[in-house]
Amino acid sequence: MTSGSDPYQSVRDELAALRQQLTGVRGCVIAGVDGLLILHDSITGFEPHDVAALSAGAYGISRTTGSVLGQGAFSEVTIRSKDGYLAVYAVGELALLAVIGDSGSNIARLHLEARPVTQRLAEKLAIETSHPFG
Repeated sequence: MTSGSDPYQSVRDELAALRQQLTGVRGCVIAGVDGLLILHDSITGFEPHDVAALSAGAYGISRTTGSVLGQGAFSEVTIRSKDGYLAVYAVGELALLAVIGDSGSNIARLHLEARPVTQRLAEKLAIETSHPFG
């Protein structure tokens, strides 16, 4: 790895592409399931650390619900508010992708686009975090 390079650039590129492809997406966050911020893309008007923590909370209750109901591991959860959405997706077993959308977001299209992105992110984060110091 060269000095000054960003080991997460390919992950940032995935987030930027998702945001640019979908009308109404206001930002993306990658967080650990513990609520700690890993990285974010173009969030304006939101504190990325808060979004990471909220995503972990949504993950926790959804994971417990799936377990109690015998429905398997966490995959995704969407929270709809009056003026927008927070969609949280599993990225492997230890990370989450949170996508913030406004009320004009097409949530069905977001789900279609985000699911393959989470697979690619899981692969990239596994590769890039296996040697974090070069």
